[in-house]
Amino acid sequence: MDLLTAAAAATPTPVVPTPTTPAPSSSLDFFSTIMWPFKFIVEAILVFWHWIFTSVGLPADAGLTWVLSIVGLVIVVRSALIPLFVRQIKSQRKMMEIAPELRKVQEKYRGKKDQLSREAMSRETMALYKKHGTTPVSSCLPLLVQMPILLGMFYTLSDVKKHAEWGVGGVGLLTKDLTWQFYEAKLFGVAPLHTSLTEAIGTKPDGWEATVTILVILVVLMIASQFITQLQIISRNLSPEAKTGQAYQMQKIMLYVLPLAFIFSGVFFPLGVVLYWFTSNIWTMVQQFLVIRNLPTPGSDAAKAREERLARRGKALDAQGRVIPLEKYQAEQQRLYEEAQRAKAEAPKRQQPKGKQRAKKDAQRKSPDENTRPGGGTAAGQSSPSDS
Repeated sequence: MDLLTAAAAATPTPVVPTPTTPAPSSSLDFFSTIMWPFKFIVEAILVFWHWIFTSVGLPADAGLTWVLSIVGLVIVVRSALIPLFVRQIKSQRKMMEIAPELRKVQEKYRGKKDQLSREAMSRETMALYKKHGTTPVSSCLPLLVQMPILLGMFYTLSDVKKHAEWGVGGVGLLTKDLTWQFYEAKLFGVAPLHTSLTEAIGTKPDGWEATVTILVILVVLMIASQFITQLQIISRNLSPEAKTGQAYQMQKIMLYVLPLAFIFSGVFFPLGVVLYWFTSNIWTMVQQFLVIRNLPTPGSDAAKAREERLARRGKALDAQGRVIPLEKYQAEQQRLYEEAQRAKAEAPKRQQPKGKQRAKKDAQRKSPDENTRPGGGTAAGQSSPSDS
């Protein structure tokens, strides 16, 4: 009986007549325990921006206030992830650059299934990664680090409706009152931030046509921004050699697969989550553009465009990738050319290998004629004119 009473007390009382979500559990499962600190951070940032905007006079439950808070959340988190983003871009670029060399190693051991060949292939591959300072894991690690934060954002924004309907707050600073204000917030005064596309079509609340229209437009913009971000990588920031590798083919496939995935998942996202993803994609697109513009892959179209821009400004890139005046660059190239010519002249000439017949003829040509005397006389038995 005591257990039943405790369980009933732990179950919150809904604050709406007919809640459409199950009651939130008071206990934490394994996944919730892991996500708790990330959701706490997300809520703290979201509440901080909400406090700033309400302090300047915006209504606490206005859609604009919470939309700007979501944008502020994206700005803070993505700014903190800039170093990881740059590292990821550089790692991906290095993997693309060494793709032709990796293919040579694979071709070398193609069809060889013995243990020694597999070990040799593994050693050569690892040596190649070490030489260029990259591994396949290094390009994925920044994304893995970002995933808990991204999931924390997703679940925080997705749980707003459940928590508001049952009169509870989040895991941290997102109190019950703030959760209800978020629940009441509407974009343009018509589209609730907690409503998804499927829910708006299924329940058809007041003004559902406007809500569906806004959600469809935002989902399309979210997919388009994702597509453009991926397209600018494979169209402008890959060298010609990288465009012949398997990694390039996989990127071309993902260019069209990811938008399809967002079509099916975007219809289930609440409007607040769709706004977050769209804002985050815009950030990624602009950030990607700046990285490609200033740190392009050598040999790519973006690298050629950067060299042309620098040339118009009277500058160029030295061997270390630093921007220097064009006169200094030309002097450096001239010095390197002269050093290369001098080293070539001082290098010992390579001896062509000789065949047996040619070596025998050269030996006979160098040795004196056996029928000729050292003094210039003829063979024995014959007299010279001076003897007669």
